[in-house]
Amino acid sequence: MNRQSLLPSFLPSRRAWHMIARCVTALVGGYAAAAGIASLGARLLPIARVEATLWGMILSFLILASFGLWAFHERSLLKVALVIWGSALLSAGLTIAIGSRP
Repeated sequence: MNRQSLLPSFLPSRRAWHMIARCVTALVGGYAAAAGIASLGARLLPIARVEATLWGMILSFLILASFGLWAFHERSLLKVALVIWGSALLSAGLTIAIGSRP
């Protein structure tokens, strides 16, 4: 007897759960990583505060698009999740540790 036949028909298959996890990682994790990296970049750039914020916002769109495309290109979901969620947590932690700009 096939294992798939034991599941009710309304439950998503393992492959569907894999794609759902990849989509959540690409959308939510990519957004969190882009926001964290943009905030960290805005804090570290040695230019005026307003210009640094603007450059961070501009670059965040490129970062989000890059993470989103890479999330569906890479074969390993574990690698994608580790890189995207790891960069989100690391950049947010460093941004909080550095504090606000004077």
